[in-house]
Amino acid sequence: MAATSATAFSVISTASSGPKVGLVTHSKAVSIKFNSKNCLTNFSGLKASNSVNCESESSFLGCESCAALSAPYCTAIRKRSQRCYSYVQPHASYKVAVLGAAGGIGQPLALLIKMSPLVSALNLYDIANVKGVAADLSHCNTPSCVSGFTGASELADCLKGADVVVIPAGVPRKPGMTRDDLFNVNASIVKTLVEAVADNCPDALIHIISNPVNSTVPIAAEILKQKGVYDPKKLFGVTTLDVVRANTFVSQEKNLKLIDVDVPVIGGHAGITILPLLSKAKPSVTFSDEQVQELTTRIQNAGTEVVEAKAGAGSATLSMAYAAARFVESSLRALDGDSDVYECAYVESNITELPFFASRIKLGRKGVEAVISSELHGLTDYENKALEALKPELKASIEKGVAFVQNQLVTA
Repeated sequence: MAATSATAFSVISTASSGPKVGLVTHSKAVSIKFNSKNCLTNFSGLKASNSVNCESESSFLGCESCAALSAPYCTAIRKRSQRCYSYVQPHASYKVAVLGAAGGIGQPLALLIKMSPLVSALNLYDIANVKGVAADLSHCNTPSCVSGFTGASELADCLKGADVVVIPAGVPRKPGMTRDDLFNVNASIVKTLVEAVADNCPDALIHIISNPVNSTVPIAAEILKQKGVYDPKKLFGVTTLDVVRANTFVSQEKNLKLIDVDVPVIGGHAGITILPLLSKAKPSVTFSDEQVQELTTRIQNAGTEVVEAKAGAGSATLSMAYAAARFVESSLRALDGDSDVYECAYVESNITELPFFASRIKLGRKGVEAVISSELHGLTDYENKALEALKPELKASIEKGVAFVQNQLVTA
């Protein structure tokens, strides 16, 4: 994953052995050797084209993680001769705030963000127990400075100057619960936190993880509108986990290298509103009608699969943290000037009649640079029917979020 970077990162090109990417972690060297003529040409999250030969002495980073690490810097390599030496070092320069950092998602998410070479300051907020998390992470030898903030009185200080705000705060799912069961508690939490974001860092990119995302993103939008600082390009519902799951399940089903697999997922982030476009998968693969139905259903219900497997001990916290960290890293790369960053996310959109919709987007320095509509063309009959079937449920969830904020205004 692109977020799994460490303190030192260098790219060296030599005539004898080809470019070499070196990474130092816990005093162990991790290297990737590849031919510059066959260099990675495209990168989006975990997806990189062509192959790479990884030789790692570390048990922490696998081949795919090393390949993902190298990809953002390959453009610089291609412009150099094999005979010259070049060093590319990313500069830690962005402040990220995680709201809900002491929770099941927040802690592993904070760890993964701490590993990014693009982060200079990592601010962690929660209502309790966050100072210990910050102290623990501060011992990791990566560039970012970690600070902990506890309770409402310290929330403003946590947010001041933040470039990216990630919100995983809220109660987790338990067996038998749907994302809508979480609505009443998490809606109020998101409302309060987004109000603070609007007051203290209105220009930040806002990543909403708190479920139900189909409703909490519209809640955030309404709050930002009330505050007069709403920028639709900077508000995201993080649906990356649906893509991560789709990629994983397809690679397992077809015995493909995971790093080569890219499955767009559209719609929303709950139940049938999650629609993986298997017909648009890369590399192109074929499935029987039965396989399409089974895979789609598994991707839609994957969260429940984890909740039931944990038997009341938690929800999909680790995979969610991984997916959220991937989206954070993509956002930071875009802020840093990478012009080839694409992810799927739940954003304000006009590619359907719904005001919010998840689809592939292009990220840029100011947030959403483009919403990609082309993947909605040429769908299979199954996908077209599923798309029409999800719209009423997604519409209701959006309206529920908007109504929550309006009712709060009336009550006030």
